[in-house]
Amino acid sequence: MQTFRNLVPDSALVEETILMLRTSGGRAPATEVAETVLELPGLDDTLAATLVGELIKDDWRLRVAEASREVELLCEDDETRSLSETEFVVFDIETTGPKMPPSRVMEIGAAKVRAGRIVAEFQTLVNPHTAIPPFISGLTGIRDQMVADAPAFEDVAADWLLFADTAVLVAHNAVFDVRFINHEVANVFPGMRMMNSHLCTVALARQLMPDLKSFRLGALAHHFSITHGTRHRAGDDALATARVFIRLLEQLDENGVQDLGGARRFKKQKTETRSPASAAGNGQKAAATEL
Repeated sequence: MQTFRNLVPDSALVEETILMLRTSGGRAPATEVAETVLELPGLDDTLAATLVGELIKDDWRLRVAEASREVELLCEDDETRSLSETEFVVFDIETTGPKMPPSRVMEIGAAKVRAGRIVAEFQTLVNPHTAIPPFISGLTGIRDQMVADAPAFEDVAADWLLFADTAVLVAHNAVFDVRFINHEVANVFPGMRMMNSHLCTVALARQLMPDLKSFRLGALAHHFSITHGTRHRAGDDALATARVFIRLLEQLDENGVQDLGGARRFKKQKTETRSPASAAGNGQKAAATEL
């Protein structure tokens, strides 16, 4: 069976272990992990190492050192990843509806961004094995006959996982796209999910340009004078999002933001707006004070 570095068990306990290790220098005794994460205090070293080892056995990001019986974190801390050196995969999906299940992915588009440039693209229609509702067809232009001979998600899953690899995923309204794609991944690889960190261009735009009236993809593309092809088609939306994201990266750099954690935390203050009457009143007060 082919293995993928970005495919890990969908386990809250494993994620809690990783968070614990990141706050303790990347390693901790197995007894401490057993007590904190598994809520099993008082275990001896051997039993704790065995139980924690069973928990993390399918996740390459962690291991139990045989000699010391310490749990070690093998992956880097994403929050410290340099934005200038990080690879991003900006993606978009078209789906048969807003909720999964029962809705399915019917198109994937993605653009790989490295050092501020688009270096590769990924695009495919996907046979959702369900009828596409008329409203969705009207919105996207994708009809049942267009996907009838397209590959199923299980047939493109490997190509998608290899393309994304361990890059940071970026999407417009990222929570929706990431959850949806992981739902499809879990259908192919039960109990697994993509481990990739993600950023949202809506959130970043709000943080960097709080005075904009709209944060829709079309509005951001217009703001940056970016050509946006066919809307609500995954390939064109992904390319437009990638170009918007590159401009947002430039703004982060201009504001001294250098790493992924900083990008999540940064927030520019909204410009205060005053009505003409208020401004005139303040001017009169200032003049009276000077007199």
